[in-house]
Amino acid sequence: MSAPRSSLQLYSLRTQLSDLDGTLERVAALGIRRVEPFSIFDRTTELIPAMQRHGLRAPSAHAPFLSDEIQYQGKIVPLPPLAVTLQAADALGIEILVDPMVPAERWRTPDDIARTADRFNAAAAEAASAGIRVGYHNHSFEFHHQVAGLSAYEHFVSLVDPAVALEVDVYWAAVAGQDVAALLRRLGDRVVALHLKDGPLDRDPFASAAGLPAEELAQRPLGEGQLDIRGIMDAAPADRLDVIEFDQVDGDVFEAIAASLAYLERVPDVAS
Repeated sequence: MSAPRSSLQLYSLRTQLSDLDGTLERVAALGIRRVEPFSIFDRTTELIPAMQRHGLRAPSAHAPFLSDEIQYQGKIVPLPPLAVTLQAADALGIEILVDPMVPAERWRTPDDIARTADRFNAAAAEAASAGIRVGYHNHSFEFHHQVAGLSAYEHFVSLVDPAVALEVDVYWAAVAGQDVAALLRRLGDRVVALHLKDGPLDRDPFASAAGLPAEELAQRPLGEGQLDIRGIMDAAPADRLDVIEFDQVDGDVFEAIAASLAYLERVPDVAS
């Protein structure tokens, strides 16, 4: 049986990545061998040799492909066609391309969810022809609304092709009030990756239009917050990626990454 493999979402180090080579050197020095890039458009040609220099590979990456545009630094930015995104993913050796977020307003009605599912299924077919699998990463708002007795998220899952991958952010699912272990058991082998972080469960920045300032998230290394991380991991498929991530960390981010990695290394059957 395959064992979980650890990885690091580079969004955790988005500020430090202004020094790309130095940051990846520090990542590699922690013993990390896999990373998950969060932007594969603007620095692809830099990222490839930098990863190679430090013995890193990227089996998964984040890139939005279920929207025509995103809001970035207060501006509306149009997104490239999926074919362009797939070319960048292929150059980086990406096996699973994950859309990091479909905006909250598209999870409120059955029709909106169905439209996203249809787009996802079309993307999955196009990506498969390029030898790449697509997936989706949740926040908390996918669980805020119900459709036919299911959360909007699980209704969405029921509409997409079984080949579509799921990257479950266990922290955001827990913040939304989910029993994450039970959720993972229901989703089964469709889960190919977990986003792992810990912290308080009473701070949902997506629960209201006003949101919550990032500095108030106070996320913590694995095992230092309110999640039952071990129970969650035990409920997930064994053949998966365990991706360490912080949206905002309470303390030094490199120390938090190191502490989370040490936690994973104490758990049996988690590969380095």
